Amino acid sequence: MNYTDLLDRLISLDACAVSDALDSLGVSGTVDGLVRRSTKERIAGRVRTMKLEAGASPGGSTTHLGVRSIMESGETDVIVVEQKTGISAAAWGGMLTHAAKLRKIRGIIVEGPVRDIDECREVGLPVFSRSTTARSARGRIHEAGVDVRVEIGEVIVEPGDFVIADGTGVVFIPAAMASDVLDKAETIVARESSMVDAIHEGKPVDEVMGKDYEELLDGSK
Repeated sequence: MNYTDLLDRLISLDACAVSDALDSLGVSGTVDGLVRRSTKERIAGRVRTMKLEAGASPGGSTTHLGVRSIMESGETDVIVVEQKTGISAAAWGGMLTHAAKLRKIRGIIVEGPVRDIDECREVGLPVFSRSTTARSARGRIHEAGVDVRVEIGEVIVEPGDFVIADGTGVVFIPAAMASDVLDKAETIVARESSMVDAIHEGKPVDEVMGKDYEELLDGSK
């Protein structure tokens, strides 16, 4: 199965179902505390990464951080940024948002601060971040690598992995496990849907959410 088929399946799920699937498979991929700053959209895509480090770029820079990531990404991609320097400086902003939207990039996820949130909302690009700041990146942080391994929360993320993000949270899926994770997530969604139907049909909730529900994520199920 090609990755566009996987993305079609992934976008029909939600972060909770995918997180549950990862739990059942014993895989870490869920990141807490990344807030959706703009739009109400769920996003799902292939990961393109950018890693930022403290200080000005050694030897200077001819382009602003993020430009290369935008130029090398497309309509199936989500740009994922690590800004764990501890410096209050935006890893993403308004100009980058306009450019990313025009390239039909699906969204931006930042482990760190972003700025120009009002502008991001006006443009309509989904942006998730750890925090916000009005402080510019200039002279404070620089782009250290593109399409390299990054750490988001406590999760190691590789270029080409998959991600889903919505109002609840952000969940990463290792590329090699994507099909297995989606299979499990779809099974969980189907079982929970039947439980919801049972509740609406009048079955007591203590029966619906009993032993079977508690064992829903059992890897042997």
